[in-house]
Amino acid sequence: MNSLKIIFENYKLFNKDPVDGVSIDFDDENPFEWKLIIIGPKDSPYEGGCFKAKIIFPKNFPHSPPEFTFISKIFHPNIYENGKVCISILHEGEDRFGYESADERWRPVHSVNSILLSIISLLHDPNDESPANIDSAKIWREDKYEFQKIVNQCTRESLE
Repeated sequence: MNSLKIIFENYKLFNKDPVDGVSIDFDDENPFEWKLIIIGPKDSPYEGGCFKAKIIFPKNFPHSPPEFTFISKIFHPNIYENGKVCISILHEGEDRFGYESADERWRPVHSVNSILLSIISLLHDPNDESPANIDSAKIWREDKYEFQKIVNQCTRESLE
């Protein structure tokens, strides 16, 4: 199976069984890059936001994971300042630091839906044990009120 066929199958799967709060703008001209809107999940720090994101699939998908990046500004322990999401399911190969088991990392059986569900879960429960954004993780741990204040600003900006 080639990458393009698998990408189309993932899009069909998403349309058949969509992930709540996510919409995908699929462009037949460029199927390797999807634009998304993620609505901040209810009862999460990001509730009420409308965050733009993109998925870029490598040419050898599904053997290598896609890259998931928020275009909208988002303050989160597991999202780099440039918007790139750092989550185990998108990590390829062996974990040389020993933080993640092989079961937690990228495997070709993962679908776009499983990636999206993992990201929605991450928005509910940030992981401050292995942060991509150290400042965000520190504030998350030490001052939830300040964390929420910063996130609220991002949420407001996402609606503009």
